[in-house]
This record gives sequence, structure tokens and C-alpha cells, in this order.
Amino acid sequence: MKATDLVLGAGLALCLVLPRTASAEVLETTANGFAARETIHLNATPDQVYDALVHPAAWWNPDHTYSGSAANLTLDARAGGCLCESLPHGGSALLLTVVFAEPGSVLRFRGPMGPFQGQGVDSALTFTLKAEPGGTLLTLDNNVGGYMKGGFDKWSGIADGMLNDLATRLAQYSGIGNKRTP
Repeated sequence: MKATDLVLGAGLALCLVLPRTASAEVLETTANGFAARETIHLNATPDQVYDALVHPAAWWNPDHTYSGSAANLTLDARAGGCLCESLPHGGSALLLTVVFAEPGSVLRFRGPMGPFQGQGVDSALTFTLKAEPGGTLLTLDNNVGGYMKGGFDKWSGIADGMLNDLATRLAQYSGIGNKRTP
């Protein structure tokens, strides 16, 4: 295991002890993968939330980067674009590829993040925005599958914690408040 995988794994594990401001749920865990969902109400329009979402350098947790700095993240929010990270000494990492972008509604990525990147794993991460009274319901769905050394048992909870962290930090960055969803 590379040092970057250990750092990312530790960062993901820290999410498990963060306060929960989003509604979290591991929907299913199997030998070949898992599905997790996070929901959070944001006191802003779907367009405002989407605008915040496409600026990950401003809200992404630096613990979930290879470089240790979210400022090194860029997002080209169109099909075929990437969530990429600049690394020291001219290096780079493709974290996720954008496969669907509908401003104000949906942003979907494909690709294994963090410790999954070095395994035979793929994932679909979808941010769905739905207008509701008083703001927007943000739902993050993460479906992960493939081959993972040692199986997926411990990883579903860790990844769910990371999703919770993403939702919480996006809400904090956007300055639009949040409340737990039922």
C-alpha cells in the first residue's frame, strides 16, 4: 500500500468521527461492492448549490486529496471533464471523470477515489439537486463495485463517512445552512 493510500484511508476514517449533519445510509454491502447515500437540505436554490458544487477547491476536505491541499483541485464540469489534482513536482491525479452534467440538477462522476484507485474498482458518484420548499434537497449516491483486496466490508462505512463529510463541507462553504433530513 502506498503512503498516499494510507493518508487517504486515515482521512476517510476521520470522517467517521465527525458530527453528522447529513442523513447517512449504507444501502447495501456485498462481497463485490456497496451502495451509500447521503441527503442534506440546503437553504439555497438548486442553481446556487450547483455553482458551489463545481468549485471543489473551495470546499473539498484537504484530507481527501493526494497533495494535502484542496487548492490543487480543478473541475471541468462537462461530460468528459475531470475532477483532477495537481501534485508537487509536476505530477497529477485524475480523481473522477464527469459523465453527466446538468447545471442545477445533476452532476455524475465515474472512477475510483482514494484507496480504491489502486484496486480493480469502479464507482459512480452522483450529486442530485431537487428544489423543495425553503431550498434544495442534495442527495449523494455512491455505488462502488469490483475487486478489492480483503473485500468491501470495512470500506462501505468509511466511504459513507467521506460522503457525509463532502455534503457537510459543501453546505458550510455555500454558507446556505443545513438541517438534517428525515
